[in-house]
Amino acid sequence: MSAFWARHAWVGGGIVDRVRIECSAGRITGITAGADAAAGDHELPGVVYPGAVNAHSHAFHRLLRGRTHGDGGSFWTWRDLMYREAGRLTPESYERIATAVYAEKVAAGWTSVAEFHYVHHRPGGEPYDEPHAMELALARAARAAGIRLTLLDTCYLSSGFGAPLAPEQERFGDGTAERWLDRLAALRARFAAEFAPDEVSVGAALHSVRAVPVDALATIAARIGTLDGPDGPGAAAGDAGLPAMPLHIHLSEQPAENEACLAATGRTPTDLLHEHGLLGPRLSAVHATHLTAGDIDLLGSARATIVMCPTTEADLGDGIGPARRLADAGANLSLGSDQHVMLDPLAEARALEHGERLASGERGRFSPAELVRAMTAGGAASTGRDVGEIRVGALCDLIAIDPASVRTAGSDPAQLVMSAFAADVREVVIGGRSRVSEGVHRELGGLADIAADLVAASSAN
Repeated sequence: MSAFWARHAWVGGGIVDRVRIECSAGRITGITAGADAAAGDHELPGVVYPGAVNAHSHAFHRLLRGRTHGDGGSFWTWRDLMYREAGRLTPESYERIATAVYAEKVAAGWTSVAEFHYVHHRPGGEPYDEPHAMELALARAARAAGIRLTLLDTCYLSSGFGAPLAPEQERFGDGTAERWLDRLAALRARFAAEFAPDEVSVGAALHSVRAVPVDALATIAARIGTLDGPDGPGAAAGDAGLPAMPLHIHLSEQPAENEACLAATGRTPTDLLHEHGLLGPRLSAVHATHLTAGDIDLLGSARATIVMCPTTEADLGDGIGPARRLADAGANLSLGSDQHVMLDPLAEARALEHGERLASGERGRFSPAELVRAMTAGGAASTGRDVGEIRVGALCDLIAIDPASVRTAGSDPAQLVMSAFAADVREVVIGGRSRVSEGVHRELGGLADIAADLVAASSAN
């Protein structure tokens, strides 16, 4: 057993003073408030919060940072460069890139990540000799960086309603929903045998309604629940009161997607998912930017999770999603970094509130406590793990934030989410083990080393 001591810690939705946190086998076993540190306790610097949960990531999109702005462009021209980078990935290069990206995330305070993964096969669509080569590369990268990984194996079957995959998308596809489901089942079994479920697990994703034909939605809806086996990572998540296997989808990110869906089916993307029984607490809808009032009611009543990625949505010009209305309707809000314009959970949380302020002309649309929850426990259902809280039984993931930096000096400890940045994260604990201290990753080096790794990995790709 190990123990941590914090002068201030975020427990039960607010700041508590002089907190001793006991940990065994990677989980919190005891919390004592108003306590002095005991001999041998690890004293954490600053104000301690639960580890941040990144509910939407595309690791290789980090290669696009600072490279897509020369001519303004659009979401669709940005996508062309993304396809080019996706086409160049190999299992070896992806492991190097993802290790550096995940290390950057851990240094920033992200302790869990849901990786929305669709680069499955060789360019052209031929499977690798090791059929899970790309997935295993991501798993090894996460283990090296120390971040908890929920690998969301993604179904990607068409380039649009009634259209086959384009040549640059062929390595994403499995041909049919049945073949994707079979590969997903095999991947879950493989990962359950090779990785500890608290560290690496497998969930599912549908890329979007435009990438998964309507008949495939019906097939997936009929079978997806059967993959929640008693021996895999889904069982552990279900025992913790979370959806057994997370299911994610990009939803209504662009108006063009809604228009195409209406033209092809007569329904909005949300209506289409509802018609096929795919709305529910298992589902995480990513972006959910352009919704009707009816869509908001459906997502809220289903208690779905909405994964907002504010810095990416701003970077791509997606728009400002109806986060407050979704939360008021009953949806659970979480945060992701998507294409990694920046890797800063505090900045993502703050941008959620800032977007609401810009759209409404009002301050305080979300309280600091609501923003902290979106940054932490809001992502638990998206990852299928008991994360994001300092609570007995939860996984022991903690971040210590400096309350006296040039950015945070004078801040109320309960409002650091409104002033701190990733640069103020002084220590990161994952599973009761200190992974980053004062900007140095204990296995992978300092931030300069991580940056050098990113440059090398980018150049190699």
